Amino acid sequence: MPKEKKREGFHSAAGLIRYFDSEDEKALKINPWLVVAFCVILIAFVSVAEWQWA
Repeated sequence: MPKEKKREGFHSAAGLIRYFDSEDEKALKINPWLVVAFCVILIAFVSVAEWQWA
């Protein structure tokens, strides 16, 4: 009869949850709307540049 595999899913998941729950106060915090606005501006810039130099 083959040996049963040892299950470690719960313990490793609990460690990840504990890791991601603790936020670092020194971490850079960026507003999600700022990221969206930057992407839109970058897309517009690339589109204009492609039209200008194509």
